[in-house]
Amino acid sequence: MAEHAVRPAGNRHHVVIVGAGFGGVNAAQQLADADVDITLINDTNHHLFPPLLYQVATGLMSSGEITGDIRQMFSNQDNIRIVRGRVETIDVEGKTVTSLEGEKPSTFSYDSLIIAAGAGQSYFGNDHFAEFAPGLKTLDHAFEIRARLLAAFERAELAQTPEEREEALTFVIVGAGPTGVELAGQVAEMAHRAFTKGRYSFSPEQSKIYLIDGMPQVLPPFGKRLGKKAQRELEKAGVTVILNAMVTNVDADSVTYKDMKTEQETTIKSPTKIWSAGVAASPLGKQVADQLGVEAERSGKVPVNADLTVGEDPNVFIIGDMMSRDKLPGVAQVAIQSGAYVGKIIKEQVEHDVAPENRDAFEYFDKGSMAIVDRFNGVVKMGKVEITGFIGWLMWLAVHASFLTGNRNRAVALFEWTINALSPKRHNLAVTSGQLWGNQAASERDDEAEQ
Repeated sequence: MAEHAVRPAGNRHHVVIVGAGFGGVNAAQQLADADVDITLINDTNHHLFPPLLYQVATGLMSSGEITGDIRQMFSNQDNIRIVRGRVETIDVEGKTVTSLEGEKPSTFSYDSLIIAAGAGQSYFGNDHFAEFAPGLKTLDHAFEIRARLLAAFERAELAQTPEEREEALTFVIVGAGPTGVELAGQVAEMAHRAFTKGRYSFSPEQSKIYLIDGMPQVLPPFGKRLGKKAQRELEKAGVTVILNAMVTNVDADSVTYKDMKTEQETTIKSPTKIWSAGVAASPLGKQVADQLGVEAERSGKVPVNADLTVGEDPNVFIIGDMMSRDKLPGVAQVAIQSGAYVGKIIKEQVEHDVAPENRDAFEYFDKGSMAIVDRFNGVVKMGKVEITGFIGWLMWLAVHASFLTGNRNRAVALFEWTINALSPKRHNLAVTSGQLWGNQAASERDDEAEQ
């Protein structure tokens, strides 16, 4: 622990924000002209756009297009300090937050605390699956998945028997939400479009792509009609969709699932698996909930009040993927709107002395859900309006481009999407041994090779 709690000079209201995702960034921006000092703590130097991670993982985009340097983002905002560190403990009674940068601890005192640390991948109690089936929540995950996908095709190139090649070219994606659907569609496109025409000595079209989910349809939040439409398009693209199936085991060479209707178990031989089923909120939420006498949900989400505070503390807010309120989904729009809302009510409290009991309740405006199935084919649900096909694809492009950080990223993303729509080639396929094996393991392999 640090010897003392750090606080900005002067007597202004101090807001500590944990996390620089959509929620944290929008809260900080809302407070740009407020009479407060802000300390924004994040465990990386960048703001990430998670909905496009799958495009980095499949070589459609580079990491630079879906990230923004946090310090550059706030370079014109005078009332904010950016701190890199991983928040370890929150002391609600003492009103302090302690983070670690490497092994150096720092403690910050706060008047208002906004916890926007997001969510990670959930393996539903089977965390050992992660070694063989990485999730897709960070840039590291995207790089690892890209390395594993490309390694699969290289193994197929060296295969000495048809059986060995077939196994190498079998891909399994667990979870048929938007990320799983988009991943499955892109893996199919890599095999059936991008990697053809002499790239390998075999035909990548032989690839088998499986999409497995325990639900009775793909894209459950989109409704039955759009779910069935998406499934048909995936199957046309060469994806085998397996529903009502619960994964019971994942190891280095295979995935085993159980049919939830017949109880029959089936094993698919595959060295390349990706996990996109389920999320678990940051454990910081439960840490705070326990201190305030609130029971966190199994997923780690914390029930919050109408003003997004926790328990009886009017100065501790949990937003975005970490909060449980009105069954709101863990999507970018919820984080964006909840962050902006909390920033607004803190500003009203500080500048207009609005008491907690007089705060307006948070109201979420649903702007719809979108997903790309494959090239020129998207699905969009906006209230009762459902759009599919090329128009849905264009809408997806426009909306996601608008949420990227900075005009440069928007322009480059639109250019990349245009090129990839017109050409089968992918220009972001570079991988390293460290991304495939881990930096330490790769270094050890190199040392062994030199001996």
